[in-house]
Amino acid sequence: MRDPAFWWRPPGLSSALLAPIAAVYGGIAGRRMARSGLRAAVPVVCIGNLTLGGTGKTPTAIAVAKMFRLAGLKPVCLTRGFGGRAEGPVTVEAGARAEDVGDEPLLLARVAPTVVSRDRVAGAEAAIAIGADVIVMDDGLQNPALEKTVSLVVLDGRRGIGNGRVFPAGPLRAPLAGQLEKVDGVLVIGATPEGTEATRALLDSVRRADKPVFFGALVPEAEAVAALRGKRLLAYAGIGDPEKFFATLRGQKLDVVRTKNFPDHHRFSPADAACLTDIAAAEGLVLVTTEKDVCRMQGDPALAGLATTSATLPVTLVLDEEAGADPGLDRWLGARTGLFVEAKASGAPL
Repeated sequence: MRDPAFWWRPPGLSSALLAPIAAVYGGIAGRRMARSGLRAAVPVVCIGNLTLGGTGKTPTAIAVAKMFRLAGLKPVCLTRGFGGRAEGPVTVEAGARAEDVGDEPLLLARVAPTVVSRDRVAGAEAAIAIGADVIVMDDGLQNPALEKTVSLVVLDGRRGIGNGRVFPAGPLRAPLAGQLEKVDGVLVIGATPEGTEATRALLDSVRRADKPVFFGALVPEAEAVAALRGKRLLAYAGIGDPEKFFATLRGQKLDVVRTKNFPDHHRFSPADAACLTDIAAAEGLVLVTTEKDVCRMQGDPALAGLATTSATLPVTLVLDEEAGADPGLDRWLGARTGLFVEAKASGAPL
């Protein structure tokens, strides 16, 4: 599914027509969120978002896991494994395939042991069984099964919360007020939201509640950027917000000649691979995509050619402590969880 364009504009006719359905959906989602969850034996840090689509949750979860690891702790990542077949709980092992565990767990497992489980409580128990000092949960803000010690919401600085309406009238996963009750802090990734009134009101509300707002950016790896410099690019992506990836490439002054977007968590087919490689060959373009997209190709011989000929642009979360809240994100997480956390120096990638 691709996001409707009207989600990211001020409310209009389309959102008004869908408002009755949104009211029903929002009522169900809100009541579900209000339920109490079970408490795990170790702190649970939830990295969530308020909206459908990509905001940068997985890079944030990776950065948070690194913070705890740098403090000498053993974080274990917990994720539903969207797009994979495994119900879990299962620990992501070397050689795991995205079609089994999902694409995001493959990225998380590079920095910390990772458990995939659709049952969050069973997943937490599995994480503790392999020695977790702290559980870093990628997504799950709206899932009430497991009690969160701290919930950090990631907000896309470019799109914010769009028109501020609940699905399908807008991008919100549940009514905003009910979601904010479950939120302890907000991390804005990218440019500060200046667009919609709904987004500005959201940040004002968070600050009035004495909850911190942190700021950061997803910074591309310098070596990867240098390798793409001077080349004519065909960029493609099947993530929550492909345009963000394309904008990142252009922001590095790279020559993006053509783009092609696919639905989030798209499973590439041999026909997709042939189409992309044929266009690149005919027009003298270099293929470039995200690490997450390449993860979904691994283990499929029919996609091996596309995977090996596609460059990737790895990104790392870099925190802006000068613009963000005081204390910094690492010390705030340490205080909220009762664990000592000391990340790298301000401005350093995590």
